[in-house]
Amino acid sequence: MRNKKFLIPLLIALTAILCLAGIFYWQSFSNDLDYRATPSLQITPETLPAQSNAASPSPSPTIPLQTPKEISSGNANKKQIIFTFDFGSGNQSGQKILEVLKDHDVRGTFFTTGRSAEQNARLIEQIAKQGHEIFNHTHSHPHLTQLTDEEIRQEFKKCEDIVFGLTGHSTKPYFRPPYGERDERVLRVAAQEGYQSVFWTKDAGDWITDITPQEVKQRIYSSLKNGAIILMHVGDEITGQILDEVFTQIEQQGYKIVGLTEGLK
Repeated sequence: MRNKKFLIPLLIALTAILCLAGIFYWQSFSNDLDYRATPSLQITPETLPAQSNAASPSPSPTIPLQTPKEISSGNANKKQIIFTFDFGSGNQSGQKILEVLKDHDVRGTFFTTGRSAEQNARLIEQIAKQGHEIFNHTHSHPHLTQLTDEEIRQEFKKCEDIVFGLTGHSTKPYFRPPYGERDERVLRVAAQEGYQSVFWTKDAGDWITDITPQEVKQRIYSSLKNGAIILMHVGDEITGQILDEVFTQIEQQGYKIVGLTEGLK
């Protein structure tokens, strides 16, 4: 009887141990099944969220991240004035400009279109032979902001090819936007083609209808300061009439008249 009393608790304890062992075994087995059923996660470009790339796009290697700096004045530490002459239509003042530049021992700066260079080949050759600078003013003087990137490139290239063929010199690295029209895209395309925009400090207004020579002179004199870039034109009558007087007056005020390259130093 005493043995039976000890046997019953023993059986109960053994049963409890077996039950606990079974539960432990089943949990371990279930965990093992879950692990084998779930593949490991591999991070690859294909598994990354699409917006992760869109948030930080890689820049194109051919497009500058920032708009190229535009030139609108020369070295402000030197008392000098830069005269530039746009050659987009007509040649009325061409010969007179060359005479005045020679008389004052000044190296001038011309921005020519390809079309003007074609139509005035001898004048372009003369400008180059006298040592003056010739830069790009596009081929047909279009509104650049209204053109596609490729059309802009072709405008630069046509002008470059014509001028180089006539003079043996490149129109790089400077260009002047026709009508002064340019935006960030135009400047970037130009930079890709090897050109930097040159604007101006003062437009002399020699092209304005009904403007008088005195008014043009006053516009120039009122804008004189170190490094100023003055815009004048080959294709008008006024520039040829007043240029010698303008140069003389400016030189008497102690300024040196220079071309663009020298004026930027």
